[in-house]
Amino acid sequence: MSVQKFLSVFLSLQISVTAAAMPTFKDVQSGWRSSDSWLTDRHGEPLSRMRVDIQSRKLSWVSLDQISPAFLQAVVQVEDRRFYAHQGVDWSALGAASLSTLRGDRRGGSTISMQLAGLLDSSLKPSGSGRSLWQKAKQIRQAQQIEQSWTKAQILEAYINLVPFRAEVQGIDAASRYLIGKPPDKLNRTESALLSSLLRSPNASPQQVADRVCRQIQQSAEPTPCTPIRQMVIEALSGQRAQAESVVDLAPELARRLLTSPGVRVRSSLDASLQRWLRQELRERIAELKDRNVRDASGIVIDNTSGEVLAWVGNLGKAASAPHVDGVMAPRQAGSTLKPFVYGLAIERQLLTPASLLEDSPVNLQTPAGVYMPQNYDHSFRGWVSVRTALASSLNIPAIRTIILTGYEPVYERLKWLGFPLDLPADHYGYGLALGVADVRLAELANAYRSLANNGIWSSLRFHPGQRPEDGKRVFSPATAFLVSHMLSDRAARNTTFSLENALATRVWSAVKTGTSKDMRDNWCIGFTERYTVGIWVGNADGEPMWDVSGVSGAAPAWLDTVNRLHANLPSQERPPPAGVVASRVKYVPSIEPARDEWFLTGTEMTELRLNQLAIRPRITYPGDGMIFATDQDIPVTNQAIRFEASAGENLRFRLNGVVIAPASHRHLWSPRPGRYQLELVNNQGKVFSVVHFQVRGAALAILNKGPKL
Repeated sequence: MSVQKFLSVFLSLQISVTAAAMPTFKDVQSGWRSSDSWLTDRHGEPLSRMRVDIQSRKLSWVSLDQISPAFLQAVVQVEDRRFYAHQGVDWSALGAASLSTLRGDRRGGSTISMQLAGLLDSSLKPSGSGRSLWQKAKQIRQAQQIEQSWTKAQILEAYINLVPFRAEVQGIDAASRYLIGKPPDKLNRTESALLSSLLRSPNASPQQVADRVCRQIQQSAEPTPCTPIRQMVIEALSGQRAQAESVVDLAPELARRLLTSPGVRVRSSLDASLQRWLRQELRERIAELKDRNVRDASGIVIDNTSGEVLAWVGNLGKAASAPHVDGVMAPRQAGSTLKPFVYGLAIERQLLTPASLLEDSPVNLQTPAGVYMPQNYDHSFRGWVSVRTALASSLNIPAIRTIILTGYEPVYERLKWLGFPLDLPADHYGYGLALGVADVRLAELANAYRSLANNGIWSSLRFHPGQRPEDGKRVFSPATAFLVSHMLSDRAARNTTFSLENALATRVWSAVKTGTSKDMRDNWCIGFTERYTVGIWVGNADGEPMWDVSGVSGAAPAWLDTVNRLHANLPSQERPPPAGVVASRVKYVPSIEPARDEWFLTGTEMTELRLNQLAIRPRITYPGDGMIFATDQDIPVTNQAIRFEASAGENLRFRLNGVVIAPASHRHLWSPRPGRYQLELVNNQGKVFSVVHFQVRGAALAILNKGPKL
């Protein structure tokens, strides 16, 4: 077929084609969506940028004045030399391309306007053998239509922003930054030649691209050697020239939760200044704990009234052992942080008051898994203590005795009210709920404490500012929430375990609780002030135990610093007692604790708590009856010991298998030997006041069924 006959057929086909209405430039520009989305703080300050669209790599739409003139010149030179002269179609170039195609040598003849039409209309997408005659005719008609309503500048700008450069990279902004490593307005002549050469064959090999760039540069007015050009091309196409942009990434974990649509800016409730500070605070805290095998930390700050999250640090980024794990939402054992809700339920049901006495002594519980013998963190027992002391000092045995009073099923149900998604049945957790055997998330835990700060009202967290607060649901009465908060804020009651000066002692009023899960895998510090609730977790993302880290030495220092920063210029006052609460002076007989002014639910107040003689009878407090110990054969027996302790042990003695071995007025350390033993507490006349049985086996020295720690 001759060229004249081919063009005649082609033009006849073009006349029969009805072109679809083309969008305006403004339509195309406003319809552009970056593959990324942005998260900002409550004031509009950028926090994080995240790629949402995984099909393509697109960044911002850039105007011509934001693009290097060298690149614009290179594009026109390579793709459409007569761009500014034609009306959409370069007929001479198209005829030459058609002749080459008939001869079996495929050659492009499309103008920039025609290519733009192909980018805007999916029906013009070529097949493996190229576009059909019908598609080509339609492309020409649409290019002509574009030229009639668009300016040349608009056509060039849209083309440069829409055209694919290589693989998934689309548009000049993404191409310039991800292939060259600089913004589009900084491209030099050689870099412009490289990017423009990709337009004709985006997936050509580096060698082919280098050859094309070299020819283009050699034909210019200022030719340069090809060797450095080839090196530049190889570096660019292998990603070596792309530099890490100085993009702020303060909240990547929350960005993954909130950014779901490409090309949008989402305003969050976070405060960028606080978020930045908390990330740095946790980094410094982990640096201080690195010698104790602690690698990860997370934190959250919540506004009590609105429920808006002001800071959310899921991990420490590159410094984290698992950078993609969001520690705020990772389930971990709660340790002692669930105790306030156990005591709150007992107080609300008037089973206990803050002044009530509980016995801190060994207790053995029969469970489906066997005998459960919880212990305190320091493995010692304090005899009779008040509920206030037990909670503030985080004693384990009184918490167990409390959940025995309430039953673990009601505690289980109350925890679900508080937003904990306990997926397993109550029997799975049993009495261990009091000591935090359930897995919880930092966000859920902090929000549950927030309900205490809000007079017993629970509501969900908010992630966007200005949302209408929900009504919430009541999980505790205002009176109960006040009593629990008052106990958690009591520094004197906390002294039994933590001493008066510790990392829980804030400059303003606050209520706080620590917790450490079994084997020191998780360490928590959760508390609130009048205005904010703060939760901190430290540990290892892979669950590896820490070394000798307690609530006060692990998470608490970061919690303290955060609260003090939040209230650097803001007071925090304890809220006044609500209706249903009454104060009363309480005296203990005997003086187990000093007399004090105490708060009670109205109708439960008392002025004196007296222990009867049976309650204060002398007894062995350690070891517990039925305990099993084992010796380690690799350690000399002289370096192993089991302690014997007794309450009210004045003028009494320990008698082991019938032999008096030591006075019971203080702790005695006994070197273990395999066998079965009967330990008795006796007076000088041999009268037995208490007796326990235990056995020692010849394996690694350990106490079986040891309970969780603080």
